[in-house]
Amino acid sequence: MPECQNCGSFVTARYARVFTPPDVERPRVCPSCNDKVRDGADIRETRAPRS
Repeated sequence: MPECQNCGSFVTARYARVFTPPDVERPRVCPSCNDKVRDGADIRETRAPRS
């Protein structure tokens, strides 16, 4: 199972295939990340804390 590069959480292979470029095996951020979010093709800090 792939791991998130940011928080180290496990993600499904399907999630990694959909949300990462073809040459990258591990996503840069996942739904478990509380401090970062995907913003189009980029990653950014959250504007407000998520719980």
